Amino acid sequence: MILQSHPTVNAFNRALAEALERAGRLAEFHTTVAFGRRAVAVPPARLRLHPWRELARLVAQRLGWQDHGGPVGIDAVYRAFDAAVARNLGPARVVYCYEDGALATFRAAYERGLRRVYELPIAYWETTRRLLLEEAERLPPWASTLQAPDDPPEKLARKTEELRLANLVVCPSRFVQSSLPDGTRSIVAEFGSPASPQTIAERRPDGPLRLLFVGTMTQRKGLADLFAAMRLLDRRDIELSVLGTPLAPLSFYRDGWPHFRYESPRPQVEVLGLMDTCDVLVLPSIVEGRALVQQEALSRGLPLLVTPNAGGEDLVLAGETGWLVPIRNPAALADRIAWFADHRRELPGMREAARRMAAARSWDDYTRRIIGAIDSLCPPAHE
Repeated sequence: MILQSHPTVNAFNRALAEALERAGRLAEFHTTVAFGRRAVAVPPARLRLHPWRELARLVAQRLGWQDHGGPVGIDAVYRAFDAAVARNLGPARVVYCYEDGALATFRAAYERGLRRVYELPIAYWETTRRLLLEEAERLPPWASTLQAPDDPPEKLARKTEELRLANLVVCPSRFVQSSLPDGTRSIVAEFGSPASPQTIAERRPDGPLRLLFVGTMTQRKGLADLFAAMRLLDRRDIELSVLGTPLAPLSFYRDGWPHFRYESPRPQVEVLGLMDTCDVLVLPSIVEGRALVQQEALSRGLPLLVTPNAGGEDLVLAGETGWLVPIRNPAALADRIAWFADHRRELPGMREAARRMAAARSWDDYTRRIIGAIDSLCPPAHE
């Protein structure tokens, strides 16, 4: 039986918990709160909630209090949650945990001789830190948007020890897998895609090309390089919409490219609706895990213009579902944007190819890959 834990419920841990439950393999699913958008279809008998510190964090957030390193900051929530899970391992033979919330659980599981599986949703911290420190040096004005280089040594040491204690690491992309230290036992299990609508809205072939960037407005996602590409192009037949949370005043971003249309964060269904009005998703990320927005965009018929470090290299068939460009290369980015603008007749076929690519990546495939790998560690016949 498998104990799974994560402080919040999101698309990928929900998919796994529900698949384990259907397979009769779920011992317990531990989280903080499980209602609304965090609901998960797990029977109450196997759902273990540790809510109080997370509820305090949400209240503080609603009141506008910033407490990143304090008692109701996100790191404190993860540590307290991890400690609570470690005290309640129950009948599990395998524990399945995620980055920053695994150390105490893995230590307790190790003492009991349990197998330990670690899902790493973003590149390993050594790679992430190296790339972002390089970005801070390359583009100093954007350094304040990078955040991760400020992680304290204690937090980095926890990440290192979590990985060391893992028997198996689950990665959402080849990029994440390639970031792991040599000798780490790992698999790649790509995330699933949302369902495509029966029909997709037709775009006007004579209108401007509409590019869409979705994500936190940081250079970790390559936004400075996208603005630099737009400056190189300076074409009136290309529009850029940026949807995300700003980490600096909007005037800072306007200095990079004044003509983008800002779209504030909104529920996912409204993000998908905005995608229906756009032509191409652009995400020139420096470091990710596997940005789910890529598959959301494909499901709405948007081809991709992304870097391999966005974690969706397998989603891009050159000239069919989009283009890959190198990181830190505004010129290459501008060249491919121009290609889209100059080949508008190709877009209807690319939209259909994008939808087919999204449909080929299912959450069932993701969970089957993980469960099969767990079975190779700890065969279910012994349970």
